[in-house]
Amino acid sequence: MTLLNHTTGHIPASATIRSTFGYLISRAGQLIDRATAAFIAQRERQANLVLLRTLNDRELRDIGLARGEIGGNIAEAAAAGSWMRQAPRR
Repeated sequence: MTLLNHTTGHIPASATIRSTFGYLISRAGQLIDRATAAFIAQRERQANLVLLRTLNDRELRDIGLARGEIGGNIAEAAAAGSWMRQAPRR
């Protein structure tokens, strides 16, 4: 009976299992965060396009755009914005 009195309640590999499980949960959380951020950014671009398409030609000219430039400028601005967010900060 002395062998049963000295058990710790877990096997030695359980710390490794807990560590691996924690790592996987953390990575899954990061993946969900990135997917959510990408979804929000896409919806924001769509909202900007809808807003720009509702402007008349005079209002577009006031902000320096022509009607045919709307889609391309949004894509360029989104690419520049993502590049700036990835740039290392000092």
